[in-house]
Amino acid sequence: MNISGVVVHTLPENAAALQEQIAALAGVEVHATQDDGRMVITIEDTPEIGPAETLMQVQNLPGVLSAAMIYNYCDE
Repeated sequence: MNISGVVVHTLPENAAALQEQIAALAGVEVHATQDDGRMVITIEDTPEIGPAETLMQVQNLPGVLSAAMIYNYCDE
């Protein structure tokens, strides 16, 4: 099991649409959003894709200004 905590920044006007796109990714859950465009998400590994690849998918979504891993937990 591998879980990563990530902070995503976007412009406030893009936040709602981006939140839906991020939540649709496999292994991703949106936990909190702020009015200034920040959101906190977790990424869990899945059989199809690892957390590093999912983080890259998030970073490459249109409207994402930054996505930074803040915490990582790994256990068997």
